[in-house]
Amino acid sequence: MLALSERGKKRLAYGFWRFTADQVDQAIAMIELMRAKGIDHLDTADVYGGASGFGGAEKLLGAVRAKAPKLLDGAMIATKAGVEFGTPYNSSPAYLKAACEASLQRLGMQRVDLFYIHRPDLLAHPAEVAGVLDDLVREGKIAAVGVSNYTVAEVAALKRFLKAPLVAHQIEFSAGHIEPLFDGTLDQAMAEDIAVAAWSPLARGALAENGTTALMAVRAALAKLAAAHDVSSNAIAIAFLLAHPAAVTPILGTTNPARAIECIDALKVELSRRDWYDIVEAARGERMP
Repeated sequence: MLALSERGKKRLAYGFWRFTADQVDQAIAMIELMRAKGIDHLDTADVYGGASGFGGAEKLLGAVRAKAPKLLDGAMIATKAGVEFGTPYNSSPAYLKAACEASLQRLGMQRVDLFYIHRPDLLAHPAEVAGVLDDLVREGKIAAVGVSNYTVAEVAALKRFLKAPLVAHQIEFSAGHIEPLFDGTLDQAMAEDIAVAAWSPLARGALAENGTTALMAVRAALAKLAAAHDVSSNAIAIAFLLAHPAAVTPILGTTNPARAIECIDALKVELSRRDWYDIVEAARGERMP
């Protein structure tokens, strides 16, 4: 079962883009915290790994599986492919097939639960991309198909040729990046029953108190609501995403347990419509029409 949010149910995910391959004990501690808090969706990609290089984060999860195999029981593992260093994107059938097989080897899995195309390759025809994804599903190497950072038109084009369901779209979405509210991305997801996962839900750190001046109004709105709800501004920023009817799943990326708990507090926050639109208006820099 795909562990992404459904209407009426709030979910969070945990991502590994800040980890390197050798941080096994730290990863185990964070996964233990996430699982204790009911978070069972773990997100990675073949390009994550920082100083440990390409595949580092997947190798990390493979090492976690080897050291603490029961820790991942029942977890949904998502990974991504299609970013090729120096190219920059490659969604050719041969590349995606090889990338998927390499990811499975690093993860220590026979089948990955959710496989995303990380970014659209403008030189790949959607029929070719759909064909290899359907092949991977048929071969039992991936359980479900998703895309990441696609436009509405790119999603529609891929779905035109794809036989397997397109179940998820991972996008940049936060109180500091509200474009998906207005560019049709979230409307398409709701209309076509595509689950939405939000990367960088804290606007790449820009929502922190010492962030850029460009988001001062947003940070002030978050702080005001944080005081009213007796939680942190991080919790309000996450609650903002959870309140959207597309049933967005924010992907937490912090490696700090205390900050993670602040974000998880969002699950107990219920923002009013006025609260929610206060954040939107702060991000827009003007009132709604």
